[in-house]
Amino acid sequence: MVILGREVLLAIGEEFGTGEVLRRLADPFWFQALGAFLGFDWHSSGLTTTTCGALKEALAQVGGELGLYAAGGKGAASRRTPQEIMARADELRAEPQALVYASRMAAKVDSAALQDGFQIYHHAFFFDREGNWCVVQQGMRGQTGMARRYHWLSEGLESFVCEPHVGVVGERAGLVLNLVAGEAAPAREAIPELARRPPGELAEELAALQRVKLPRRHMVLLSDINPARLRSVFLKAYESQAQDFERLLAVPGLGAKGLRALALLAELVYGAPASFRDPARFSYAHGGKDGMPYPVDRGTYDRTIQALRRAVRRARLGQRQELAALRRLTHIIQTPP
Repeated sequence: MVILGREVLLAIGEEFGTGEVLRRLADPFWFQALGAFLGFDWHSSGLTTTTCGALKEALAQVGGELGLYAAGGKGAASRRTPQEIMARADELRAEPQALVYASRMAAKVDSAALQDGFQIYHHAFFFDREGNWCVVQQGMRGQTGMARRYHWLSEGLESFVCEPHVGVVGERAGLVLNLVAGEAAPAREAIPELARRPPGELAEELAALQRVKLPRRHMVLLSDINPARLRSVFLKAYESQAQDFERLLAVPGLGAKGLRALALLAELVYGAPASFRDPARFSYAHGGKDGMPYPVDRGTYDRTIQALRRAVRRARLGQRQELAALRRLTHIIQTPP
């Protein structure tokens, strides 16, 4: 998978540049097809972690040559993303701290501002020398064992906190608190204003609300809210005096429960509703390791590697016919007989 993934990255990077590699990785459907193309189970959460792991290892070999790098990964590896980005600082033409900020904000949004019941456990950050980046991260829902994948792309990103995703794929989650939905703008304006109020005042209002019978849809907001325990969280938000939602979201220690409480107060105090809209919306080439739809055909797999490797090598010598032939395959496949 590492070898084939490396040749795919080299082929796309040679033909279209690193920006196109990032655009394709940020496309949830192309990424899914790539995972299946590399031979992983199409219906497994492991497709995300294994594909990203293979690409990261491939870029460790040829990233300097391409000007394309990968950081992060599953579990503890995800927490090393900032250090891995900074390790490439001397090779970049962009400010590495901006990339670290992008990585942290993408993770914070999908773990706190978008509360869909999926716990983020995998975060892969791909970036090039010019400072372009994409994020592929995944969350798991413990009760069902199902996964959801979140895709981000720097190109065209206007805000980290308003409709920032290229795509979110996975099973529907039911009731969701979505503070980054376009229609949640009133809540994003009201929440920082609330957070600038004294923590004791907010805790008292929450305690009073827990004695009020609210509509059923508020259950997602009131669950697990403990006003006394939230005082320390509200204190951090108060001390930050954040002027907008993005700056507030960046405050360390302010997580899902604190934002859930502030979203509830924003609606009931200011009449500024959040959104409960869920943002979530295969292919084979070599078989899958689980034997579906057939076992991986190693002979075909190796021939694909050789074809891509040969096409890239010749293109670098000015002989681009083979890469051009690969591009024409798309038209042949899409043209009806």
